[in-house]
Amino acid sequence: MTYSLFVGAGQWQAAASETATQGFFGLDGDAQWQPLSNGLPDQVEVRSIVLHPDCPNTIYAGTQRGPYRSKDAGESWHSLTLPEGTPDEERVVWSICLDPSDPKTIYVGTQNTTVFRSRDGGQGFERLAIPEPEGVVCASFAMRVIRIAVAADDPSHILVAFEIGGLVRSRDGGANWESCNSDLLNLSRQGHPRSAIVSDQDTEGMMDSHALIFDPGDQDAVWLANRMGLFRSEDGGEHWSEFGIGEFSPLTYARDIQASRHQPDRMYVALSLAAACDKGSLYRSDDRGQSWNRFDHDVDIDSTLMAVAESITSSNRVYCAARHGKIYGTEDGGESWTSYQLPNG
Repeated sequence: MTYSLFVGAGQWQAAASETATQGFFGLDGDAQWQPLSNGLPDQVEVRSIVLHPDCPNTIYAGTQRGPYRSKDAGESWHSLTLPEGTPDEERVVWSICLDPSDPKTIYVGTQNTTVFRSRDGGQGFERLAIPEPEGVVCASFAMRVIRIAVAADDPSHILVAFEIGGLVRSRDGGANWESCNSDLLNLSRQGHPRSAIVSDQDTEGMMDSHALIFDPGDQDAVWLANRMGLFRSEDGGEHWSEFGIGEFSPLTYARDIQASRHQPDRMYVALSLAAACDKGSLYRSDDRGQSWNRFDHDVDIDSTLMAVAESITSSNRVYCAARHGKIYGTEDGGESWTSYQLPNG
């Protein structure tokens, strides 16, 4: 069977529910969700999905029991083995990244500050020694590696984002790491006129990373989405500047940012009022973030927008995911949208 969209679902601590959707789903040709769980753990929670850029039937999924791979578009799954002795909490996968210059190199981010790397397509993994980042604050949940990015033109340049813990980077392929939080902590002590987020601890908001990407047109530049908004670094993460969305600035809870696979200057960002709210919006830039425009026309996104993804086959097909199992998609470049509800979401 052919699927137009894959979605992973799991419990979110702030909104845990016995009836919440969990699992891996594919949207079939009749616009119906099909559970694709053959080989996955029971009651699986999927928090990260990555498609192989050259073999779209090969899918990697991050679960609460480690990384899994499917080579038949989700019809069957096989576990990828982490190093022997890995504790259970470090098997809870939150992020997966394929090296853009060598997709056989796979990075897996888990709970705490743990990152694993495979250089052979997932046959074996090594644990990278990443120190605790500067400025870590206490939270009601364990810190996790929420996003990993590798520079397309320099695979030795790796960035790792933590929720809640800011960023670290390596310039030598993971042998050594340094914190990227110093300038973010300085920004947390300044006023944020564009931010509508109110935090009991200002540094917590700035350390609450959600997503990051290398700028598609400048691999020295990095974009960071966090609880306080959208930020850009021109020097690989050492210094940061706030990058508001103009008149739309009340929507400053930035949950995801993605670069287009097809248009070199195009980017998407998922914004909301807060972590749990009744207003989310999707914005698009066609000039690498210099200006942003509302993209989800005539769509009422009535909960926090959590993720955005562009199709691997067409720039006209874009999907975004909100809380409570709500998915929104366009197949005509944003002219019209369709909403989909995950089962029992």
